Amino acid sequence: MAKKVPTTKSEIMAALAEAAGVSKKQIVAAYDKFLAIAYEGAKGSKGIVLPGLGKLIKVNRKARMGRNPATGETIKIAAKKVVKFRVAKVAKDAVLA
Repeated sequence: MAKKVPTTKSEIMAALAEAAGVSKKQIVAAYDKFLAIAYEGAKGSKGIVLPGLGKLIKVNRKARMGRNPATGETIKIAAKKVVKFRVAKVAKDAVLA
């Protein structure tokens, strides 16, 4: 039988700790720091590239007209900032292969 792929944060941290030969606490601290760096980088004008995974960027979405699906009434949707993740080609190829 194939080995189960870790899917929860706890399972991922345990697998990383085992592979790196360090404690789970150290891996969790490194992961938390990695997330803090990614979030701070995404706030910047160019976003942040996560090599081999993709790019996390902040995008300004324009105001637009929408439709209420229940009533069919046309409504105005306000402009807002959103976070987008653009998957790297390497990641797409690895997952879709």
